[in-house]
Amino acid sequence: MTLQATLDETAEIAPHHPDNAARNRLVIAILLVSTFVVFLNETIMSVAIPHLMGDLGVTASAAQWLTTGFLLTMAVVIPITGFLLQRINTRPIFMLAMAIFSTGTLACALAPGLELLIVGRVIQAIGTAIMMPLLMTTVMTLVPPESRGKTMGNISIVMSVAPAIGPTIGGFILANFDWRFMFYFTLPIAIAALVLGALRIRNVSTPRYAPLDVLSVILSAFAFGGLVYGLSSFGESFAHTGEPGPVPLWLPIAVGVIAMGLFAWRQFGLQRDDKALLDLRVFQSRNYTVSVSMMLVAMMALFGTVILLPIYTQNVVGLDTLETGLLLLPGGLIMGLLGPVVGRLYDRVGPRVLAVPGAVLVSAVLWALTTVGQDTAPWALLAGHVVLSIGLALIFTPVFTSSMGSVRMELYSHASAVLGSIQQLAGAAGIALFVALMTIRTAALTAEGVEPVEALAGGIRAAFLVGAIISLFAILAALFIRKPEGGAPGHGGGH
Repeated sequence: MTLQATLDETAEIAPHHPDNAARNRLVIAILLVSTFVVFLNETIMSVAIPHLMGDLGVTASAAQWLTTGFLLTMAVVIPITGFLLQRINTRPIFMLAMAIFSTGTLACALAPGLELLIVGRVIQAIGTAIMMPLLMTTVMTLVPPESRGKTMGNISIVMSVAPAIGPTIGGFILANFDWRFMFYFTLPIAIAALVLGALRIRNVSTPRYAPLDVLSVILSAFAFGGLVYGLSSFGESFAHTGEPGPVPLWLPIAVGVIAMGLFAWRQFGLQRDDKALLDLRVFQSRNYTVSVSMMLVAMMALFGTVILLPIYTQNVVGLDTLETGLLLLPGGLIMGLLGPVVGRLYDRVGPRVLAVPGAVLVSAVLWALTTVGQDTAPWALLAGHVVLSIGLALIFTPVFTSSMGSVRMELYSHASAVLGSIQQLAGAAGIALFVALMTIRTAALTAEGVEPVEALAGGIRAAFLVGAIISLFAILAALFIRKPEGGAPGHGGGH
């Protein structure tokens, strides 16, 4: 038997064994670097949409497909990752994800127009969709329960800092270079991560046979895809005419809801024999369900805020893309720096002591944003975003750690896939709700004769008001989160 075979056998028996510590640290480090790249890619374009509209000569609703297409692909692919992570070992699935992502990034960089740019973004999204659950599942497999908070805190550095510096880098590139350099910047990092992973990463999972139910895949695509598409296009249909578009607003959402019901019914039948595409037994854990519910509310508020703040700073306050990126940078950096601190606190005191104050801070900032206007000082927006980021730092590490630690080890891949799917739905719902409210209220104020910039500010205030009301549910959910007893069931904890 070779040394590697012996190590793999040891990993199968005891992934947390001290003999595997160095290998585990290397695997997690490579996954963190790679996840940093794909998270950076998600937000580097957030300040670029107005620029691309002018550069490519396209409408706002057409350019919005760069975001909608990305979200839609993520929503369709993530539910399948639970199956992929069971069937394929760590190294090959990592290489598959990063190769797909790199191909999509190259396609974006070379795209002559909007159509191929959207295709490139879709390809990028496929790789991104695999990376997120892969990182979460691998960490839960390799890190013992008593250290998970600290490790999840380190992950939150990547998950916070990458999106935070994305708009800043995007703004700097757009101010000095062609928009294609956003992708030329990302591509070398992605290729370097792929090569490093191919050379150094080791297989740490134990693949097992998992049948692929084709009907579940089809229902999943219609369910998650229909809901994300319907929600994402909800606000856009009113954006220019104030009237619904050619496709009735309710149709994709109705298709999504019906398909989701059929998909869930199909999974309930298949999971009795461990054949489900997405095993919904993860919701048998009350703690997982409560944690995911809180994450859903927090994500709706976060995505809605992230989409509205650049619109507000550029179109109402009058900042440019670089200034907007710099305004949002300190909050993201602080969220990243707090990650390890919050993680260590989680290991010591549990999630509730952290999540409740975090939810209160997020809610307070959203209520404060309902008062913004043309005269709001940039420093006040900066302070608000910093406080919002501190609140989110206190929420995300405890919620992710508590939810994943509340399910059995064999359900980790499904739990991370469900978490990722709900994140995408929450993001789409948050964007749809905030954009629709902003658009409808702005149109109403304009019709009343209000000056356009002030009308837009009124629309943004209305959207933040609804976000503030929704955030109250996150405070309620935070009161019921608890730390999994003795780690996850299957690691010494009970069901």
